[in-house]
Amino acid sequence: METVQEIIQRLSQAGLKVTPQRVAVMQALFKLHHPRADEIFREVSQNLPGLSPTTVYNVLDVLVNKEIIRKVKTEADVMRYDAMADHHHHMYCTQSDRMEDYVDPELDQLLSDYFRKKDIKGFKLKEIKLQIMGEFEKPLQKS
Repeated sequence: METVQEIIQRLSQAGLKVTPQRVAVMQALFKLHHPRADEIFREVSQNLPGLSPTTVYNVLDVLVNKEIIRKVKTEADVMRYDAMADHHHHMYCTQSDRMEDYVDPELDQLLSDYFRKKDIKGFKLKEIKLQIMGEFEKPLQKS
C-alpha cells in the first residue's frame, strides 16, 4: 500500500492536480484488491460523504487515461481497476470472481521472444497482458 505522500507524488508526476477525491480514490484502490467502481465509491464515500458516484467514475477515467491505474475486464464482463503500475498478468477465478496479480519475468521473456520471431506484418506489439482463467483451490485469506 502506498502512503498519501506517495500517492500525491504519483498524481503530481502525471501532471494532475492533487485533490482530496483523487487521493481518496487512490487510497481505496490500494486498500481493495482489483475493485469495481461501485466498491471504490462505497469505500471513498465513508470518508468523503456527499461525494457522487459520477465524481468517482470521472476520477477513475482520468487515472486510467494518465496510465496511473489500469482497467481489467473480467470473464463476467465486469470492469475492475488495478493500481499496480508494474507489468504483470492476472489470474482470474471463474467460480469466485477473485483476481490475483501474477508476475513472471520468464513468461514475459518467452512471450516477447515468441512475438518478436513471428514478426506479424502490419502490427506493432506494445505490450502483452494475460488473463489466466481457472479456479483457486483455497479462498483468499483476509489480513
